[in-house]
Amino acid sequence: MTDAVFEAAVQRYADMVFRLAYSYLKSRADAEDVMQETLLKLYTERTDFDTPEHQRYWVVRVAVNECKKILRSPWRRRTGPLEEVPETAVFDTPAQTELFRQVMALPPKYRAAIYLHYYEGCPVREVAAAMNANPSTVQTWLMRARGQLKTKLKEAESL
Repeated sequence: MTDAVFEAAVQRYADMVFRLAYSYLKSRADAEDVMQETLLKLYTERTDFDTPEHQRYWVVRVAVNECKKILRSPWRRRTGPLEEVPETAVFDTPAQTELFRQVMALPPKYRAAIYLHYYEGCPVREVAAAMNANPSTVQTWLMRARGQLKTKLKEAESL
């Protein structure tokens, strides 16, 4: 891969990979690590991609695998979260902030499915392939996540 092609790929995928990893891991530092690892693997990948969609699929798949690797690590399982300052994004309206907070409270597989399907516009088949699951399983995750979000947002609204 030439440097110019790699730079174009970085411009195209860096933000997407970071957002996917952040939605999966809820940690800015871990998301940056995943982004760097994914882009490093893209740079050292020797195969040629047939289409930009093929390259995008490969990048998403590698990013999901890197996130899963971090979640499985013994270090992450044996340490507790720091309660200092929670990392939150800034939004224009309180409703957007509440939706983001509720999405981040979902289990990792639901968060990743919601992010890939609704924010990145990936079809269910592509989400399923990236997450190594059946399309029907991803549809179930999306349905359950929407149900949980609906319930939690109604509860928050009534308070």
